[in-house]
Amino acid sequence: MDIKEEILKLKKERNAVIMAHYYTNGEIQDIADCIGDSLYLAQQAAKTDADVIVLCGVHFMGETAKVLCPNKTVLVPDMNAGCSLADSCKASDFARFIQEHPGYKVISYVNTTAAVKALTDVVVTSSNAIQIVESFPKDEKIIFGPDHNLGNYINSVTGRNMLLWNGSCHVHEQFSLSKLKALKEIYPNAKVLVHPECKGSIVELADKVGSTAALLNYSIKSDATEFLVATESGILHEMKKKAPNKVFIPVPPDDSKSACNSCSYMKLNTLENLLACLKNNAPKVEVDPSIIERAKLPIVRMLEISQKLGL
Repeated sequence: MDIKEEILKLKKERNAVIMAHYYTNGEIQDIADCIGDSLYLAQQAAKTDADVIVLCGVHFMGETAKVLCPNKTVLVPDMNAGCSLADSCKASDFARFIQEHPGYKVISYVNTTAAVKALTDVVVTSSNAIQIVESFPKDEKIIFGPDHNLGNYINSVTGRNMLLWNGSCHVHEQFSLSKLKALKEIYPNAKVLVHPECKGSIVELADKVGSTAALLNYSIKSDATEFLVATESGILHEMKKKAPNKVFIPVPPDDSKSACNSCSYMKLNTLENLLACLKNNAPKVEVDPSIIERAKLPIVRMLEISQKLGL
């Protein structure tokens, strides 16, 4: 058997489901049972009847699946697949920040540890953040963390004045404004697709701002045939599959050596360590039961609001 056949055989034997984020390598996306953004993966984890969830993404995604499915085995191919944004917001620091600002509701981006989610009133993803923020009264005092770029974007769209934690994603923070402008000169008819974790100067040039899934859907439905894509380059795999006759050009980072912007953590997911984790039933994602109990509430609230809003 080749490696893909071995993975599929073990998956069946273990009654496992393989979930992958759009930012993983194409070969991982191709073998997954479901691929999507953070909201979709959380929705799928919440309703799966599999005994084992293999989450090909980064660690906080595995934690989210474990919080939603505490009685299931949750595996990740590589425990080193972390997240710079989640790392920028330690639970102890965030708890102190909340204590310093009494009377605020706390909205946390899904790119956080379970311990941070446990301090939160409701979790959001980039797919539903604006709608969930808007579900609060206009005069509600809100703390939003950890991504300040996303928080600034939400404030600009909604007219809110949320208090922002100063965190960022190392991938989305690094897109080059000058290189994007140069690409617009080369491809004057291209639509610019931008994730809201990007800096405001990049967002200002966007034809479409949205989550990974929203950018994918826009590219499929749009009459345009060329797109400049300012989000992690893994999404180009699915874009090219769903719209093979269109041209997708990744926007480079400031690093002049790189032609595209890639998350090194996401790329730690490989067929080899996916096979190994199914063989060994490890590494397992474990979350303290007391954290699970508190972290589950804001995640479930997010899923309920999203379902009510049809997201």
